[in-house]
Amino acid sequence: MAQPQITGFEELAKQSALYPQESLLATRKNQNSLLIGLPREVSLQENRIALTPDAVSILVRNGHEVWVEKNAGKGANFSDHDYSEAGASIVPGPKEVYQANLILKVEPLVEEEFEYIKPGTTLISALNLPTLEKKYFERLNNAKITGIGYELIGDQVGGKPIIRAMGEIAGSTVLLIAAEYLSNPSGGRGIILGGITGVPPSKIVILGAGTVAEYATRAAIGFGADVKIFDKHIYRLQRLKYSIGQNLYTSIIDSDTLAEAISRADVVIGTMRADNGMSPMVVTKEMVSQMKPGSVIIDVSIDQGGSFETSRMTTHKNPTFKYNDVIHYCVPNIPSRVANTASTALSNVFLPFLLQTGTIGGIEEMIYANRWFMKGVYCHKGTLTNSHIARSFNMRYKDLTLLLAARM
Repeated sequence: MAQPQITGFEELAKQSALYPQESLLATRKNQNSLLIGLPREVSLQENRIALTPDAVSILVRNGHEVWVEKNAGKGANFSDHDYSEAGASIVPGPKEVYQANLILKVEPLVEEEFEYIKPGTTLISALNLPTLEKKYFERLNNAKITGIGYELIGDQVGGKPIIRAMGEIAGSTVLLIAAEYLSNPSGGRGIILGGITGVPPSKIVILGAGTVAEYATRAAIGFGADVKIFDKHIYRLQRLKYSIGQNLYTSIIDSDTLAEAISRADVVIGTMRADNGMSPMVVTKEMVSQMKPGSVIIDVSIDQGGSFETSRMTTHKNPTFKYNDVIHYCVPNIPSRVANTASTALSNVFLPFLLQTGTIGGIEEMIYANRWFMKGVYCHKGTLTNSHIARSFNMRYKDLTLLLAARM
């Protein structure tokens, strides 16, 4: 086949720079533009990332700049190429990404990450108060940063959107975990989750009546299991029954009633969380000792201290242990098992917040403009602003409303 001939005009166009060239997409920047860093998580086998490539693309189009540490999204199956195509800059390591003014990550800072964060930075991450010690907050104070615990962030209607999103995921996932560990290969009782014709359904006890319990209950009903739900507050049980839309066995936590239900249960799921501080421990060693061999305990609230006296924190690599032949699953970051879904859920919450932050003029302006948001701030340039944390550790405390009053 004859080769196509290059015309003189085409050659002239190339030499004269008239030939179409690829160029980067123009973005609009202004004085309120954010410089956001997404580090790679290094703790607790964490696979999530706070922003998806789609969210990064929207932020970049709105004039913000995003730096992503190499392989930061790998655990959630987002490649560096995905982020690069979305307009992010891929940086080689933590030293570079922590030069950003706003650091958005999933887990709290660990020892090695303190070396990189600079004074004046805004850090948005989990806080996990029961797992941290006083010296951790002293170090945050000394770092002179503004720290925002995303599980404390509120919304206009009094909810906690991150907790809600992660609770929905954990509740939907926890029954799959239970089914896995009830099987013979996992050392369980060798029963299915639910029941079949002629075989009684498995018995599930759920402690707590919040978001995790709601979605775990939906899944358990779908499997055909016999579900009993316990909580300290009657209004939470009423709200759960209304959300599910059908009659359920519910009970206020009473030692005798609870102990009997746990002794008969195949699966016990702890979802109780305190409004402030540690989650209540409601199941004693004696209660666990009465459970059937091969039955399963899943302590979703382990990151807040746990609901079982026999619980101790585990990891995705070694997720279980046995106490009196009862399998305990006490992994704190259950949503990391489904990191792609969890990252999308996180991103859905963070993206509108970041866009609004850019519109208002920055993180501090966002805090000052939205009083409902204030409970999420735990450290403001070296001064604790969360009263519960300050009291818990007997540290310096200056309420953020005083900062608001001074600013006004």
